[in-house]
Amino acid sequence: MKCILSGILGLILAGSAYAELRPVEEAELSEVSGQGGIYLSGDITINEDGGPLENAYFGKCSDGGKQCGARIAYQTGENGGWFVLDDIRGRFSFQGLTLRVRHVDDGFGGDGAAFDKDVLEVGLPDQVRFDNVHYTYATSSTARPTGPGFQQTDIYSVLMHGNVTMQGNLLIFPTGNP
Repeated sequence: MKCILSGILGLILAGSAYAELRPVEEAELSEVSGQGGIYLSGDITINEDGGPLENAYFGKCSDGGKQCGARIAYQTGENGGWFVLDDIRGRFSFQGLTLRVRHVDDGFGGDGAAFDKDVLEVGLPDQVRFDNVHYTYATSSTARPTGPGFQQTDIYSVLMHGNVTMQGNLLIFPTGNP
């Protein structure tokens, strides 16, 4: 009996879902409104077992005497030292990150009306899952650990494991002239 009822319900729903494909005239199309954007889900793993370099500093993650993750170095002044994110590794996943263009012409304490331009809106996913995500924030005398006179001072290290609930949007405002 359940199979028969399921079959009848399926036929009813399939019949109501039928739609005709036909060309749409320009005048008719101009009356249609919609919303564009991108919906993203991802599962990203960074240096799960270690990076591609193996030398005096970098190596496999199973070797406790070596760094195994990725490294990002940036210099804030022309002749200054370096800030680094070192030993970056782990896995994070998310579902529901959205990207869309949004027009800002009000709000922001009155600045929105003066701005009156498009911005990129990043809709944060509801949940982000972290699985053994590591990184170390540090200062360094050189961009690379293999550079001459290399010295690094670790400021703090982070290990994240679990879910993070995110809410809201991130707006990215363009700079300069369009």
